Amino acid sequence: MQYHFTPKSRNAKIGPIPATTTSATSCPDACPLKEAGCYAAHGHVAMHWRAVTSGKRGGTLDALCDSVMALPDGTLWRHNVAGDLPGEGDTIHRQDMVALIEANIGKRGFTYTHKPPHLGDNATLIHYANNMGFTVNLSANTLAHADTLAALNIGPVVVVQDAIEGTRADTITPEGRKVATCPATYREDITCKTCGLCAVRDRKVIVGFPAHGAAKRAAANIAKGA
Repeated sequence: MQYHFTPKSRNAKIGPIPATTTSATSCPDACPLKEAGCYAAHGHVAMHWRAVTSGKRGGTLDALCDSVMALPDGTLWRHNVAGDLPGEGDTIHRQDMVALIEANIGKRGFTYTHKPPHLGDNATLIHYANNMGFTVNLSANTLAHADTLAALNIGPVVVVQDAIEGTRADTITPEGRKVATCPATYREDITCKTCGLCAVRDRKVIVGFPAHGAAKRAAANIAKGA
């Protein structure tokens, strides 16, 4: 599995912070966006992701951890513009995940995962990561799914929204949890760097991401439960 570290992202929504990409083989089959709806499967992100997956770019996990450990304390960084947590498919690789968590100590790393919590040690490792300061957001496919993940109490939750790209679509889940649309998706003056909400591991609000990218129609259908 390959990992690519970018010291300063040029992604307009992320802002100028360190960001990474992980081989596509890390993506779980449990993710419904894998076959249709994934924003990272198209455009410049996709070209870079394919190069990382093929081994033309990037390096080992050890090299990635060295880069993370070298960051100044308190640095906000995003793990995985594309890709998922260490481990092939649905399962998180314990040793590799612990190495990444330890590399992040003193930093403000955050990421997202579609790996199913009920499999193997996934839930334990996600909970451990959040307790250790490496924020792992559980990615939900629908508002009802967001309720299910939030009830696990192992980490913060994000959800894909059936909403118009570029608009604010704050709402509530079926069980009454607040959902706040990511401000970087509808305001040009906000980025991950200036917001940092997804790096807050003990937040209660669920962050919503309106379906976006070339496959946004398919993603919107997933958000509707279609």
